[in-house]
Amino acid sequence: MNFGLNDEQSMIVDTVRTFVEREIYPHEDAVERTGHVPEDLAQDIKQKTRDLGFYACNFPEEVGGGGLGHVDFALVERELGRASMALTHFFGRPQNILMACEGEQRDRYLLPAVRGERMDALAMTEPGAGSDVRGMSCSAQRDGGDWVVKGAKHFISGADHADFVIVFVATGEDQTPRGPKKRITTFLVDRGTPGFTIREGYASVSHRGYKNMILDFDNCRLPDAQVLGEVDQGFAVMNEWLYATRITVAAMAVGRARRVFDMGLAYAAEREQFGQPIGKFQGVSFQLADMVTEIDAADWLTLASAWRLDQGLPANREIASAKLYATEMLARVTDATLQIYGGMGLMNDLPIARFWRDARVERIWDGTSEIQRHIIGRELLRPLGA
Repeated sequence: MNFGLNDEQSMIVDTVRTFVEREIYPHEDAVERTGHVPEDLAQDIKQKTRDLGFYACNFPEEVGGGGLGHVDFALVERELGRASMALTHFFGRPQNILMACEGEQRDRYLLPAVRGERMDALAMTEPGAGSDVRGMSCSAQRDGGDWVVKGAKHFISGADHADFVIVFVATGEDQTPRGPKKRITTFLVDRGTPGFTIREGYASVSHRGYKNMILDFDNCRLPDAQVLGEVDQGFAVMNEWLYATRITVAAMAVGRARRVFDMGLAYAAEREQFGQPIGKFQGVSFQLADMVTEIDAADWLTLASAWRLDQGLPANREIASAKLYATEMLARVTDATLQIYGGMGLMNDLPIARFWRDARVERIWDGTSEIQRHIIGRELLRPLGA
């Protein structure tokens, strides 16, 4: 693995960081205050992203995407991680699971999503089934030539802006030695489909303006044409396309930690107490040393896991390690930076408290820290027959 960025990668980093600083940072305070992204601003960010040539940069060139590899895309997400998720959402990175679209689905969902004409959202979590995906109760049953879906999903990020939702639904059950095991099918559901409702979710302390929504399915009829992949094979589709999204979370955590650290470093050099900058006190300088060491470690762990994917190597354990370490590192860095700022760190006049609050959810979504540890342990023990 080459630890240096090539010219193209350096250009990617510089371009995205400049975009974030010029087009995203100026609007963050207003979004934090109102919890809302105006539609004209959302469309402006989308159009400027298209103009840059970065919209759907995570998709292959043959479908109109930017064709970035996993390392290159991790660099994009790392820079986007510096900014408000409510705003960078419109930078446009559709769910790569849409590459499973076939036939007419490509013209109806995949290609419009890549062009930025339609936005998607992913729906998996339920009130009674979070990390336990197989425990979902939202179900679909055959009725004539259709599927009839009943149940609900919650914590669905981006569904407020979605034109269609990729939904995982239980379509049967198998009896196994370890108890009943749900069969899962993936469906593509258009906004406005009869029996399908998207409504406001919960007020979250993390990522204000980046709303979570509740999806209700009340005898929602879907034809076979809405099945993504094969019936009862939704778990396989999920594992093939979604597990790499944990790299995205890790990369964004690294980017946000860098921004927070830079602010803490500058403050430690400028703020004086007892006649000298507080950074000269060992209690502060040692915190800075620990912070930058952890950020660097998380950065390389994340890029190394992305590199393995680019090389076609197994990377499940490495991705889980990156997600686990980077998100827990972000929590420590934001907390330490707030401590360096003291009381002012908790005030809304500065963004430090926002970074601190936003960091909390990263250890929960896209697989909790406990789930990542389970994956790591399982990957270590399986080759030994345990």
